[in-house]
Parts: sequence; C-alpha cells; structure tokens
Amino acid sequence: MKTLSVICPVYQEEEVIESFYKELSAVLSSLGDSYKSTILFVVDRGRDLTLEILKRIAQEDPSVRILAMSSRFGHQMSLVAGMDHCNSDAVVMLDSDLQHPPSLIPDMLKEFERGYDIVYTLRQDMPAISFFKRTSSKLFYRFINRISEVPINESAADFRLMSRRILKIFQSDIRERDQFLRGLFGWVGFKSIGIPFQVQERKAGKSKYSLGQMARFGITGVVSFSKSPLIAATFIGFVFAAFGFINALVTFIQFLVLGHLPSGWATIVVLLSIFSGTQLIFLGIIGQYIGAIFDEVKRRPHYLVEEKINFDEQ
Repeated sequence: MKTLSVICPVYQEEEVIESFYKELSAVLSSLGDSYKSTILFVVDRGRDLTLEILKRIAQEDPSVRILAMSSRFGHQMSLVAGMDHCNSDAVVMLDSDLQHPPSLIPDMLKEFERGYDIVYTLRQDMPAISFFKRTSSKLFYRFINRISEVPINESAADFRLMSRRILKIFQSDIRERDQFLRGLFGWVGFKSIGIPFQVQERKAGKSKYSLGQMARFGITGVVSFSKSPLIAATFIGFVFAAFGFINALVTFIQFLVLGHLPSGWATIVVLLSIFSGTQLIFLGIIGQYIGAIFDEVKRRPHYLVEEKINFDEQ
C-alpha cells in the first residue's frame, strides 16, 4: 500500500477548520486500500481556538498530525515545515479554508499513478473576486514571466501533489530562506501536469493575506527568480549619466558663446528631483537583493516548532 500525506497550513481558521477536516477525511477514506493517508496540519501561532480544535480532532483520529509553530512564520514556511516532516510516496499540499477543494485529490493521484512527479493546479477564479485582485495578479505574473527564465503559470496555486523524489529535493537541496514555491516547483522541472479547478467560496472566516503581504510575496518572487531589476537599474543609470554629461557639455558651450551661464533654475530643480527619485527607487531595488543575501547569511532556522502531536517521536 502506498502512503499519502496531506499538508494543510493553518492560521486562525477556527470557524472553518472542523468542516475542512471532515470534508478532507471523507475524501481520503474514499481512496480505499490504495493509500494509507496522513493529514498534517501546520499551525502558525494565532490568537483563536484553531489549535485547540485540532488537538481534539487529533485525539480522536490518530492519522491526524499537528505541527504547532512557535510564532507566525507565514504560509510558505508552513508548507516547508510540512515537507520537512513528511516521508510519503505522494504529498499533497492545500489550504485549510475549503477554497482548495479536497475532492480534487483523487484526480491528482490518478496523474501521479501515470508517472507525473508534480501535479499542479490551475486556479479558475470566482466572478466574485474583485477586479483589483484579479487584474493585479495577472499583471504580476505577466511581469515576472517577462523578466524570469523560469515560467510561472499565472493561474498556479499552492495546491499541488509531489512525488517522494521531489519531496527529497526540497528536504535536502532547496534550503533558501525566502522560498517562492510556485516558482521553485517550476524550476525543479521533472514530469509535470496541470489540472484546472474552480476556486470555492469561503464557508467562513476571511482571507489572512492583506495587500501588504501580497506585495511582499510578489517582491520575494521577483528577487528569487530574476536579476532583471538590477540590470534595468544599471542601464537607466547609464542613460541618465549620459544625459547629464550631454547637458553639461551644452551648458559649457553656451557659456563660451554667450559669456554667461543660461538661466534655468526650474529646469535644474526638476532634473534633480527626477534623478534623485530614480536613484532612491533603484537603491530600494538593490536593498531588496542585499536584504535577501543578509537573510541567507544569518542562517536562522526556517521555522521553530513548539509542539508535535501524533508523531512517533515527540
């Protein structure tokens, strides 16, 4: 019998977590004798009763395991923690808010049985998704695909299946601090296939991704998979420098011909504002890359586990 682990990152989902568990458990039970399944909840530290509810579920169901984080390390690090604590033939990761339908797991396993190492999902958004969120997402993925050598599908979600071979790569070889998993799963290659799914409406609770968190997530993706912003900063710097030298040469010639410097304080102020603003923007871009290097050099743990439940070794 093959083994299956389902990694479920959780952060303050007390209103929906029990419904999610029941739906996921029913799907895994339907797999019959084909797979021995384990559900691994990775709980980011929160202020609600999510962890207490899951502890009660784990007491009744020994196939449920819990990793309780010591702090809030974020969605991507929760997935990394889940991968580090799995050793199954197949691993599925999906969110715990029921927007990723557990009913798709049997279809993903069929593709896995056909020899695919990665089965990723392609999100089809509900009409209720705001115009801003839909448009900003499309623009971001078009931008990152333009500047990155690693293709990232704009409909990709962190709802995927991986084989044990891919799992081992993430456990031993890919250990960078700021992991942009949607890009990394495309980068590793191997035999992959996509399955479309309709995003479900939230049954309860609300999204934990604020606009600022989505912006940081996007910046992590750009910094992880492209050096184009640095190249652009260098190119634009040369253009502005050339413009400055030409302007200085024209001014010097005017001084020789007219005998005095031409007026134009407004022009000077405007040019200084443009150049200074552009410099600050590109200093910020460079700072993002330096910050990523700084995080790697510090070599802090990716996450810290406060409590393990239903693991063989506590």
